[in-house]
Amino acid sequence: MSFLPENLVRYQKFLSFMLKYWNSDLLHETALNAIEQEKSEKISQFDQTPEELVEDLKKMGPTYVKLGQLLSTRPDLLPDDYLQALSSLQDDLPTIPFDEVREVVEYEIGNRISKAFNYFEEEPVASASIGQVHIAELRSGKKVAVKVQRPGIRKKFLEDLNTLEEVTALAVKHTEVGKKYALNDVMTELRRIMLQELDYLREANNLVTLGTNLKSYRRLIVPQPIPDYTTSKVLTMEYVKGKKVTSVSPLKKTEEDYKALVDEFIEAYLQQIVSDGFVHADPHPGNIHLLENGKIALIDLGMVAQFSKKMRENLLRLLLGLSKNNGEEIADTLLQMSERTEKATVEAFRRKVAVMVDENRNSTAKDMQTGKLLIQMNRSAAMNGIHLPVDVNILGKILLNMDQIIAFLAPELDLRESVTKYLNKHMQTEMLKDFAPEEIFSVLLESKNLLEHLPSRINKVTENLANNKFKMQIDAIDEKSLTDGFQKVANRITLGLVIAAMIIGAAMLMSVPSAFTIFGYPGLAIIFFLLAAVGGIYLSYVILFKNE
Repeated sequence: MSFLPENLVRYQKFLSFMLKYWNSDLLHETALNAIEQEKSEKISQFDQTPEELVEDLKKMGPTYVKLGQLLSTRPDLLPDDYLQALSSLQDDLPTIPFDEVREVVEYEIGNRISKAFNYFEEEPVASASIGQVHIAELRSGKKVAVKVQRPGIRKKFLEDLNTLEEVTALAVKHTEVGKKYALNDVMTELRRIMLQELDYLREANNLVTLGTNLKSYRRLIVPQPIPDYTTSKVLTMEYVKGKKVTSVSPLKKTEEDYKALVDEFIEAYLQQIVSDGFVHADPHPGNIHLLENGKIALIDLGMVAQFSKKMRENLLRLLLGLSKNNGEEIADTLLQMSERTEKATVEAFRRKVAVMVDENRNSTAKDMQTGKLLIQMNRSAAMNGIHLPVDVNILGKILLNMDQIIAFLAPELDLRESVTKYLNKHMQTEMLKDFAPEEIFSVLLESKNLLEHLPSRINKVTENLANNKFKMQIDAIDEKSLTDGFQKVANRITLGLVIAAMIIGAAMLMSVPSAFTIFGYPGLAIIFFLLAAVGGIYLSYVILFKNE
């Protein structure tokens, strides 16, 4: 690890942050979670509030904002209030001077702003850690939003990441907590996410993919990129005029019925999760805008999640269990997806899941927090020695953000009913797909291959049976280890009986007069006592140190 002079500021900033939280109750509880120790008294108040932690991360810079967002998917580390605060952590940084914006845009698109656009507003409408957004109009008259990357932000991110990775490597190497947290895995994931978000061409592709997947939803809009005006540092896309869904006035909410809109919003996200496996992974209110025409726009696709087919099947079963309030089904699904340590307490986890589900049985959208419930289950799993895949954490974060939007726009909505309705429709669609001609042809082809090889395989089995060559191999108990173990036990019992007999014999000989004495006692009795003592010491040594 090299502490060069130009790195000292970054190390000083990181160390000052750590010194503030090093002796805090928050870090104390986090460490207890990591090493799975029981606290004598539950800590409910901490030196720093969730809001203070969020503000401190913002002051640390954009890299730490992204780190906070990533930590919001680790319920095994932090209390619920802090997870919720971190999950809603949004970038709020000073704007870039317009001269720098102009320089970046003109260099990237290879043309002067005055020639490429009819107008380009100097004041941004949004400013985040990686870039900021300006409204402009193309020569064609099309209004667009132009996202411009901050100059030098990639270099700054990589420097901060290198600092964090060096400190993380030390923590993992020298502390049990670092190993338990798998902090190196957290840093690997952080680097992957940040490098993806720094590439606007990737985000443009994400917009196209999501727009294609959701094109059947007439109330949802995914602004599409303008390819000729998009590079890795400049993203130009269709402009949609709207505002954060949570900024809708109470009067507007009483005048409008948003139930149908929210139903479609829920269905669109369920499709992404269980059907497409390509999900807008950061649906916080700042990225979900309500438009003037009553539609919803999904913006900022720098962060997406991708679920494999097998994971989508598991998440489908999990969502079905949640929609039916079936704690046993939910626990079965989570356990099927998990890895377990030697100290895993499965029954305790099952009981905890059942209690959580029962407490949320009769909740409406304004009360029920599906994302929080899933994150609590994840923490309970970690505390019971059960490790769930990171996809469950990601799903919990997505649902946690969705809960805010659903509860705000349609507080009386029966969320379970909406989920059940979509999942039933999804399963019917999947069953119909199984009867599609190409699927039937595939089954017929596999059946043909089976029938072609079946006679030769049967002949081989019967031939081996006739020649007494048929063998079955069963992996069962290791007989040699078992018999060796019994032999050790028998030897110890035998030696113990011999020692006991010698002690009893010696005690009886003590009362028999003898001319041969040792220390004034019958000599033979003393010899037996000494032999018994030596045998007892040897037996104790073998049991404690030799394991024989």
